[in-house]
Amino acid sequence: MEARGSRERAARLLRLWVVVMAAAAGARAQLQVGFYDMLCPAAEIIVQEEVSKAVSGNPGVAASLVRLHFHDCFVRGCDASVLLDSTPGNQAEKDASPNTSLRGFEVIDSAKTRLEQACYGVVSCADVLAFAARDALALVGGNAYQVPSGRRDGNVSVAQETSGNLPPPTASVSQLNQIFGSKGLTQADMVALSGAHTIGNAHCSSFDSRLYAYGPNAGQDPSMDPSYLAALTQQCPNQSGGGPDGTVAMDPVTPTAFDTNYYASIVAKRGLLASDQALLADPTTAAQVVAYTNSPDTFQADFAAAMVKMGAIGVLTGTAGTIRTNCRVAS
Repeated sequence: MEARGSRERAARLLRLWVVVMAAAAGARAQLQVGFYDMLCPAAEIIVQEEVSKAVSGNPGVAASLVRLHFHDCFVRGCDASVLLDSTPGNQAEKDASPNTSLRGFEVIDSAKTRLEQACYGVVSCADVLAFAARDALALVGGNAYQVPSGRRDGNVSVAQETSGNLPPPTASVSQLNQIFGSKGLTQADMVALSGAHTIGNAHCSSFDSRLYAYGPNAGQDPSMDPSYLAALTQQCPNQSGGGPDGTVAMDPVTPTAFDTNYYASIVAKRGLLASDQALLADPTTAAQVVAYTNSPDTFQADFAAAMVKMGAIGVLTGTAGTIRTNCRVAS
């Protein structure tokens, strides 16, 4: 009983220390690399271990974790609102149509469970998402950049708020610039972050209009390479009559490697989504696309910098927000 009491007192003191440190961080109004070095030294190691376990079992998980972080940050900022489950009185973000294909929640759950055992009430779900995206990218060829942390979690998640905040697969460059710009990201950031499409899959429904219902005559998209178009029609039969919504690799050459083949595909008129191929139609974005095909190192550096910038969108720090002990449930 005495040992248990000592543990509880230690836990209370740790939580008090976290509050004090969080308040100090809030006063500085910024995220910090190494935020958990004293608060929970094993935090980033624990997340990396869980991500490594998941990606080694299924390399496709890497793309899922990057997408989770992106979809979180673009709605309400990087506050882990995308992880909250719906309740009887509220449909959460994860159940909105743009998010129903999101995957990787169980990886975040596993990491969070271990973190709560190691450092109860210390590491936010929002930071877990940011660490997991970085670690997933590193495992499939991306730069292992440093992640500033100190985010806190929000407790509000509303499905309707995904509308207008998440770029649709049909977006033009001007639409992409508007959406990314509203988050404080530049056109250059947008083109770099689009490179995340070099890993993972897309549902046929997100691009089948280019195969069967393009333009006023409901034909096929003339901006797509004919041989690629023919291959896609084999993989994605016309959905107008119903049937399963299959998936296709975003990068058909190296679908599980984080490289510049995404940009090479766009140059070859093999961008899968309309929003991908649109990057070649605008002279300013086209120049950046072509530049990345010739300089993979530049792309990797630009992407890492853009991820850090994206990870700071609308963050809650200091005494704002909370630290959810269960990422799926408001606290």
